[in-house]
Amino acid sequence: MVLSPRRRRYPPTRKGRALSACIFCRIAAGEIPSTIVHEDDQCLAFRDIEPRAPTHILIVPRRHISSLDDLTGDDTALAGHLQLVAARLAAAEGLAGRGYRVVVNCGEEGGQSVPHLHVHLLGGRRLGWPPG
Repeated sequence: MVLSPRRRRYPPTRKGRALSACIFCRIAAGEIPSTIVHEDDQCLAFRDIEPRAPTHILIVPRRHISSLDDLTGDDTALAGHLQLVAARLAAAEGLAGRGYRVVVNCGEEGGQSVPHLHVHLLGGRRLGWPPG
């Protein structure tokens, strides 16, 4: 796992602007710096810049998928992979056994603020219920 910010190659640009306006796609492409804690061929995980808990990590698929509503049957393995990465990161962060929360917000009323599927890993303190 990588624990410090990393930069990767920029995506193709047009007149100095990235072709993708999606902030998470730009982070995955290395255009926007982030503190990456995991990366593989399917996803990227990085620390949230506005954490809601002592541990707040976002896990995003590398391929742009707007929301949970846009997953298909072909994405079953990817959806499972995102959950397994969350569990592995929770263990690496010392949260396993203590407790943590894995959240996927979907749509505006569900609290999704970035239109790119992402999983929140939250922990490091007692999390209240109900969440919203």
